[in-house]
Amino acid sequence: MKAHRRHALTRAIHVSLLLALPGLAVAQDAPPTDDATTLDTVQVTGTRIKRAEIEGQVPVQTVTREDIDRTGLTSIGDILQELTGSGSALNTKFNSSGNFGFSPNGDGVGAGSAQVDLRNLGPKRVLVLVDGMRWVSESSASGVGAATDLNTIPLAIVERIEVLEDGASSLYGSDAIAGVVNIITRRNFEGGQVTLNYGEYGEGDGATQGIDLAWGFNTDRSNFFIGASHVEQDPIFSRTRAQSAFPVPGTGVAFGSSATPTGRFIFTDPNTGATLNLTPNTGNTSPIYDPTQTGCDRTDGFHCFTTADRFNFSQFNLLLTPSERTGVFSQFRFYFNDNIHAYAKALVNRRQSLNQAAPEPLFLGAGAGTGNPLADNIVISAQNPFNPFGFDLDSADNLILVGRRPVEGGPRRFEQEVDTRYFATGLEGSFGTERTFFWDVNLALSENEAEQTNYGSYDIRKIATALGDPAVCAATPGCVPLNLFGGPGTITAAMLGYIQPVVRDRSEQSLDQFSANLTGDLFQMATGPLSFATGYEYRKYEGSYNPDPLTVRGDYNGVPSLPTAGEYDVNEVYVELNAPLIREGAFGKSLDLSLAGRYSDYSTFGGQFTPKYGLRWQVADELLLRATYAEGFRAPSIGELFGSDSRADLQLFDPCLIGTDGSPPTGNPANCAVLGVPPGAQQINTQISVTTGGNAELEPEEARSFTAGMVFSPAFGSGVPWSESLDLEVTFYRHEINGAVQAIDAQTQLDQCVATLDPIFCNGIDRGTTGAIVGFSNRLTNLGSINTDGWDVDVFWTLPETDFGRFKFIWQNTVVTRYEAIGAAGQPQPQGVGIEVADSSIPEWTSNATIDWRAGNWNASWTARHISDLTEDCGGAASFPICSNQAAGTNELPAITYHDLQVGYRFEFLKGLQLTAGANNLFDEDPPICLSCSLNGYDASTYDIPGGRFFYVRADLRF
Repeated sequence: MKAHRRHALTRAIHVSLLLALPGLAVAQDAPPTDDATTLDTVQVTGTRIKRAEIEGQVPVQTVTREDIDRTGLTSIGDILQELTGSGSALNTKFNSSGNFGFSPNGDGVGAGSAQVDLRNLGPKRVLVLVDGMRWVSESSASGVGAATDLNTIPLAIVERIEVLEDGASSLYGSDAIAGVVNIITRRNFEGGQVTLNYGEYGEGDGATQGIDLAWGFNTDRSNFFIGASHVEQDPIFSRTRAQSAFPVPGTGVAFGSSATPTGRFIFTDPNTGATLNLTPNTGNTSPIYDPTQTGCDRTDGFHCFTTADRFNFSQFNLLLTPSERTGVFSQFRFYFNDNIHAYAKALVNRRQSLNQAAPEPLFLGAGAGTGNPLADNIVISAQNPFNPFGFDLDSADNLILVGRRPVEGGPRRFEQEVDTRYFATGLEGSFGTERTFFWDVNLALSENEAEQTNYGSYDIRKIATALGDPAVCAATPGCVPLNLFGGPGTITAAMLGYIQPVVRDRSEQSLDQFSANLTGDLFQMATGPLSFATGYEYRKYEGSYNPDPLTVRGDYNGVPSLPTAGEYDVNEVYVELNAPLIREGAFGKSLDLSLAGRYSDYSTFGGQFTPKYGLRWQVADELLLRATYAEGFRAPSIGELFGSDSRADLQLFDPCLIGTDGSPPTGNPANCAVLGVPPGAQQINTQISVTTGGNAELEPEEARSFTAGMVFSPAFGSGVPWSESLDLEVTFYRHEINGAVQAIDAQTQLDQCVATLDPIFCNGIDRGTTGAIVGFSNRLTNLGSINTDGWDVDVFWTLPETDFGRFKFIWQNTVVTRYEAIGAAGQPQPQGVGIEVADSSIPEWTSNATIDWRAGNWNASWTARHISDLTEDCGGAASFPICSNQAAGTNELPAITYHDLQVGYRFEFLKGLQLTAGANNLFDEDPPICLSCSLNGYDASTYDIPGGRFFYVRADLRF
């Protein structure tokens, strides 16, 4: 992105923020006439037509400001992830840098971000709008992402959130396959508000504190709002909770790393021909190697490496990543007359976050499998003053593996700084006498700019020099011979100064958009007006990712990646019609047919047309039936199209090798032999490097969505002694996606390769002479299909007010009846209903039930959040008692119910002082233990953290 564009956008935002107030003086000159309110005709998410009767045509869930305050949460992402229709998505409970690497989508990992997934179809298939306009995609300096980072939008500016759980590509374009999240900002705000909040976990850590400021006023011809927000969230370390203190709960260090602070050395002694797997004795900083001792009964400075020697990297991980977010938002509207007004909006937001991983491991030698030739082909000179073996350790000859964890260099710390800038302006108006038409034109410029700074990594080229010929090292400026052989403390500050750089990665994304819309009634039919909406939209996307030059050169020891850059634009036109077919007849009160279509022309792949059809049947005042059918698509993102190769170190279990715990291989022995695996080969490390990247040949994903449901408000439950109102909503949904952009699940690809020897699976998986995987390519492609369906069942019951106050009961449920993902070659992917896999899950039943009570100045609420049971593959942990069904190799994650309590009181001070106290996860339920999850022994996208009782207080003063 060019600098002049960034500076222009920054100036536009600053001007709108600073000059909005002087405009208010002009706004007071001439009052509008009474009918100016026609500009506020109802428009809801899920339709472009402005008519009050359209409401209820599609299933839209509204999260009000009252609902937001009741959660006690400070992030839009955290709030949306608690909806029953939400699936697994990134949040600040994911310590997602380090070996977590890059996502299999080729678009980087949004470390520190919070995303939303609907219908378990992935965050990249959810379209996020702010006041009806698209929000720019995330940028976290690890790639060019396809999802939206909700931590770039301050919660304080939100009036409500509308969630459309239906395909809507015909109305909003690409990305709306799974649904739409429309965040409505505060607008008509009178006076000021100061909100202070503080909370922490019952263990005394993870404190969250924040302040929100809001001020606004309305005149006859204008309204103005400005809001500022600052939130700080402190970290929680994995070591402070028993469940997350080890790599896999209940297995000790069996699944710890073979790169240890003491060091692990697997080599063949050229003098004796003996292959040894040694580690120095604890505390022996100058071990002496005796070549005559060719077994494990040793009296020199070494012993044979065992499971007990593995390194517990969990002690350095984070359960909750620290985050600091500061944002300012302002919007101003000026009414020129009864029929036209202008608006301007601006936002600046900064997110500072941190992820931490254990000290970076050094894996060197032919069996390292890093994919970096500097590490895999290393030669450690016999002349290195610290080499105790007396001969060269040569990857081409006798060196299988060196695994050393330089704890002297400290943990890896990944610090992100993300700046978001947004400016929008436009005109809205109406015209007509007999029929009123509404129009608007809008321009929005937005960008995310991120820098990630990594402390604690290493330069593998300098390590190779420091381990090589001392004469070469002496001739190299700054080089200091490196000691990997003596255990903790033997790597000096001078050695670290030569091999340990500071790594800085950067990324940017921008979205420029223009739209023009027109809506109204075309003409009067016998049954009512034929309503329409039509419009044009232009969008331009730009994105880039620039890793540190050290990474680009291939010298970075950590997870490597290459630069990415790309752009594309799209022109779109759409039309939407709503035709009343029946009014007040034998078939009910009304029957409406809605039709919509959008044509999109992309610079990357050409044109696409998407239609949508809907029926809304008001059978009676009490009963509404509705159904929709839509076709949709999702264009491949910049990262998916243009992303260069990057690597993730994934937790994989090789079926051809003896497990790290000594368990026998599970793969077909004959097939393993064909793949070059010698008998008795053991898996050294369960973290296998997997390379993925973009694919310029990708086609758009295509989808079909269907919903059918009812809204029932029985008369017997309205205005009677036991009920003021009673509403029941039932919706059936079905989504089918073809050509889904995804890489094959890496474990599935490996298992299928061993089971079938099919080149579709085996191409790209390379093994070394030891049988270990030394290369694993897992490319993006248009996979076969994803099919899911289920039910939403919601009950809303308000009781009449009594001497005890007013009670309201809300019960929302989602039941997933099917989820099938089929790969490009017809192979089933592991995701499914009731299954936990790849740090995500699809519970069969999720439910939120809330009892809300208000009496005078008091208010209280009780919320129960239920998640049904899940099943996972135990993987290499199948032989441990922690695996609930060892015979089948599966583990059950029991159902869990969280309880949240909140109590508040309002003081009549100024315009009101509201004090609130609450506790989330009141009974301190620990999440089910997950044996297959990558970090911390639980699924961070589904459950609260272990030891997760969270207490908070909030003071809200209005004046």
